[in-house]
Amino acid sequence: MGCGMGKSQPQLKKCDRVIISVPAIRAALLIQRWYRQYVARLEMRRRYTWNIFQSIEYAGEQDQIKLYNFFGFLMDHFTPASSERNLISHIFRENEICRDTEWERYFCYKSIEVPDSYTGPHLTFPMTFCGVSKLVEAFKHKQQLHARYVLQLLGETWRLLRILPNINQVSACHTKEITICGDLHGHLEDLLLIFYKNGLPSSEKPYVFNGDFVDRGKNSLEILLILFGFLLVYPNDIHLNRGNHEDHIVNLRYGFTKEVLGKYRMHGKKILKLLQKIFSWLPLATVIDHKVLIVHGGISDTTDLNTIARVDRHKYVSALRPPKSTDHAVNGSNTQSMNNSGPLEGRRRVCSLTYHGSTPVYRHDLPRRSLHNYPLSSQPNWSVEEELKRRRRLAGFNQSYGELTKSDSDSDPESGEQTETDGHEWKQIVDVLWSDPMPQNGCVPNEVRGGGCYWGPDVTEEVLGRHNLQLLIRSHECKQEGYEFCHNRMVLTIFSASNYYEVGSNRGAYIRMGPDLVPHFIQYQASRTCRELTLRQSIGWTERSALQALREQLFVHKSDLISAFQEFDPNNTGMISLRHWASATERVLNLGLPWRVLRPQLVSSTEFGMVDYNQWIRELSITEPKLEISDNSILETMYKNHSNLETIFRIIDTDHSGLISFEEFRQTWKLLSTHLKTEISDEAIADLAQSIDFNKDGSIDINEFMEAFRLVDLSAHT
Repeated sequence: MGCGMGKSQPQLKKCDRVIISVPAIRAALLIQRWYRQYVARLEMRRRYTWNIFQSIEYAGEQDQIKLYNFFGFLMDHFTPASSERNLISHIFRENEICRDTEWERYFCYKSIEVPDSYTGPHLTFPMTFCGVSKLVEAFKHKQQLHARYVLQLLGETWRLLRILPNINQVSACHTKEITICGDLHGHLEDLLLIFYKNGLPSSEKPYVFNGDFVDRGKNSLEILLILFGFLLVYPNDIHLNRGNHEDHIVNLRYGFTKEVLGKYRMHGKKILKLLQKIFSWLPLATVIDHKVLIVHGGISDTTDLNTIARVDRHKYVSALRPPKSTDHAVNGSNTQSMNNSGPLEGRRRVCSLTYHGSTPVYRHDLPRRSLHNYPLSSQPNWSVEEELKRRRRLAGFNQSYGELTKSDSDSDPESGEQTETDGHEWKQIVDVLWSDPMPQNGCVPNEVRGGGCYWGPDVTEEVLGRHNLQLLIRSHECKQEGYEFCHNRMVLTIFSASNYYEVGSNRGAYIRMGPDLVPHFIQYQASRTCRELTLRQSIGWTERSALQALREQLFVHKSDLISAFQEFDPNNTGMISLRHWASATERVLNLGLPWRVLRPQLVSSTEFGMVDYNQWIRELSITEPKLEISDNSILETMYKNHSNLETIFRIIDTDHSGLISFEEFRQTWKLLSTHLKTEISDEAIADLAQSIDFNKDGSIDINEFMEAFRLVDLSAHT
């Protein structure tokens, strides 16, 4: 009996354990299922939030290019004396005929005094590592650099950039890794965090910064001054590529122009002019060990690095403006090329900004007076400074960073000294600055952005193979994790501005690459607030911001939306189906968004699957400015074209005073109405001008005007 009892007790306990574990397993499965659904819902919210931000961003870029193409049409088809042409001619630099000696005098900083009350950093030249380090610390503590030092630093940078090649050649070695950074977009906190984690640039810690330093963020100028300072100290170890936002026309819309004029009211115009020239001289690409190509945007099926290596890049002050073509070619000597391949064959044009349906014009190689036409020094023991002095002499400089020789002018070809131009070269630059990869094979116009192209894996393989390269690193697109591979890991996107759309929207990242040319990623979030949020809180934060931006887009198109809804409501019931609501909304906004998925976030109530569209428009919770204006159509035009109008204002404000007269205000609206092909009466414009002349002095403050018409989403404040 005892043995029996002894055997039965363990069996009973084992059975008990099995019975107890069944509910536990069921509970675990339920928790697992619930968690997976929870994560899936969060991921769905994260994805549509991302789509909203990106669609609105790309729609803005498309509007920018359409507006600039309209300006180009005015320049090409209106007579020189026409008022419309005169309004915008100065942005194409056709009225500025300046030799380099005149530019030197114009940008001279020596007459600018630094007062004793100035407490910011003092710079000495030539720049030193200590000087740039102090500049970094000053900007970290919100100090502002005096205009004299800004102009002096920019002037030295301009002179140095002019002797650099279009394609920088960099070598990785066993003793040091190369750090590669993507878009910064005025996010100084991201740059400072990179330096904190990775170390300041030096001869032992080389960096490549891949364009888009400016716009959108609040500290674009500080980022430029820091990068230019390190470039002057370590010209062989700091490499800056041009991005599509290093363009004075783009800066008018996306904030950099406004930032500079706000920080330097007296000398802002000179600073902007000098930066305009600097941007045109930034190199277009960097190649590491002849195997890794780094460009800002990407490539197309016509990309040829030999052509890019020999273009006169400074001619393209704005990559949005095609060059003036002529009917004859000029023979010249050979120049630097990536390899010994033959002449470029004509290919199908794919870029929406540059595509005109005609065959591109080609020309023979022109001799280029630039550094990379000359052999490197045969003196291996020369110091960096001695090498730079030799290169300055070869490029036409005297020993003191002086004026260029007369034969090598930096005058702009569009300013009266028109040289032989080539549309093919321009298209090469546009593709490098504006293009994006796509998963499908082929190469098609990038109609989403309005410039550059979409290129597929087959194009990547062909272009990299033709130039004996193994990896393409590019930026230009915000990625949620800060980086992303595509095209069988042959294309790598790196983006260094964290919290780009909103706090918590994305991480930033940079790359470390050693002699094995294998990229290693470091991710970060610059915002402490974001680091303290849970995943749900972070997604909720960005979702609210995205939906707010989307509601504003819906509100400014309310008349068009109601008209589109009424097409599906022939009996004027005020009700349409959810399917028709989604279809009409996409047709009006053309953002490519999943409207039926977004419906619960945008439409508060439905009845039997039907939407009361009039009530829905009223419930968007957007406040308008309380101005007594008789013509409401001009208000809707204002809302829809808020950014375009501000761009035109800043173009017309030639003295950068921030003020425009009533007549300039009228001309602005006439220019916009011509662009939009709509009729706006002089009476409506005068009525609007009178209503916003708050101090009745006969002039309009641009910033006050734009702020007065800023829409506010009340749901974001409840």
